Amino acid sequence: MGTKERQQRDRDRLREAILAAARELFVAEGYRNVSMRKIAERIEYSPAAIYSYFPSKDDIFFALAEEGFRLLAACGGAACAHVADPFDRLRGGLWAFYEFSKTHPEYFDLMFVDRSVPSLNQDFQRFEFFQDTTALFEADIRACITRGQFSAGLNPAATLHVLWVGMLGASTIGLAQRLAPGEDPDALAHDLLETMLAGFTTDVGTTFVASDCAFHAAGDASKVTHDHA
Repeated sequence: MGTKERQQRDRDRLREAILAAARELFVAEGYRNVSMRKIAERIEYSPAAIYSYFPSKDDIFFALAEEGFRLLAACGGAACAHVADPFDRLRGGLWAFYEFSKTHPEYFDLMFVDRSVPSLNQDFQRFEFFQDTTALFEADIRACITRGQFSAGLNPAATLHVLWVGMLGASTIGLAQRLAPGEDPDALAHDLLETMLAGFTTDVGTTFVASDCAFHAAGDASKVTHDHA
């Protein structure tokens, strides 16, 4: 390994150490209570060294959020990769979101729970890759509507928002341990998901209007297809 390669490897390791320390501190103490100096102290480097990688604490958060959404996209993709039926793919993807909250709770907390973090729309383009994931699930919802499995009064983007918010609630309740002793958060999440999906088979409509954002782009989701190869 040459000198440049070793230097790049060392830089990559330090960058990962910064992100790991920041992730732990953000979750343990809350984003607003963590300073760049505190992150530097955790990894025993000077604040100046941190600033050479990330100009601000917000930049560290956005890097962590991007990592988290890439992990989430991978989890959803893996859960649905070989599922042919749109309804089953939708169910599997939503359950993968719930499982993500359990396997990656630190990322989940930063991405969806901590209210003090910067708005993701401040770095809109950084998260546009996740539009591919939402477009696939909107296409599955559209397919269910076309087949008569879901109500014709549903808007696919709005429906995905409803499902996402429902699973977000189940995930948050489970992580916060707000259930009584002996109550199973997995069973609650399962029942919630099945109830929501069953509800869309009735004559129900959506009134919510989804806007363009980092995770949803206006367009024809019907042109999106899944690759089952």
